[in-house]
Amino acid sequence: MPKFPRISGKEIIRAIEKLNFILVRQKSNHVIMVKFSESGKTGCAVPLHKILAVGALSGI
Repeated sequence: MPKFPRISGKEIIRAIEKLNFILVRQKSNHVIMVKFSESGKTGCAVPLHKILAVGALSGI
């Protein structure tokens, strides 16, 4: 099984924005992003760290 890459929170945000998520708010070092669709809304919290832990990356 391949290992997850080590990437930052800002790189995650850029990738999620390509999936039509929008930034709703930021509290301290966490960004809340939401995607609105016909079936409802989907939320995602992204920590703004220099390098995300593997567990956090797989959770997003």
